Amino acid sequence: MSEMDRRSFLGRAWKLAAGAIAAAGAWTSWDLLKPRLPAGFGARIKTVSPDAVPDNTVIEVPQARAYLTKIEGEVVALSEVCSHLGCRVPFCDSSGQFECPCHGSIFNRAGDFLAGPAPRGMDKYAVEVVDGVIEINTEEFITGAPPGTETIIEPPKGPACTESSHA
Repeated sequence: MSEMDRRSFLGRAWKLAAGAIAAAGAWTSWDLLKPRLPAGFGARIKTVSPDAVPDNTVIEVPQARAYLTKIEGEVVALSEVCSHLGCRVPFCDSSGQFECPCHGSIFNRAGDFLAGPAPRGMDKYAVEVVDGVIEINTEEFITGAPPGTETIIEPPKGPACTESSHA
């Protein structure tokens, strides 16, 4: 085996390093370019069959950042974003209401404004049943109803989940 001079060693080392960088770049590009499932705003999200949507509580759909519920037999998709300052509004199972942990806004299961600083009810998305599955269209945004609108009358089922929700 012959000895390698310094110039040959450095040449091979640079070629090896350039190859490793090219391989890492190709790997990263594939991760960025490969198709992903639709999610978030501006997509049509396939969810569940209409029969799977409950009449007295909600189903969270994380891909759409929304909740599904039935109001008087009709499936409704509510945005999980508070109409006040954009916090995520969780559904409280014990009270049966949406309670914003940031500033204390409260909404009923239909997304109607009940209390707090929010200027309106929860915003909604259009829903459509396609091939027996509910699709939430996050491109079609429906502004929440003004305060004083109550689509359903449902008093709290029990205690609130957040400290500020004692309205």
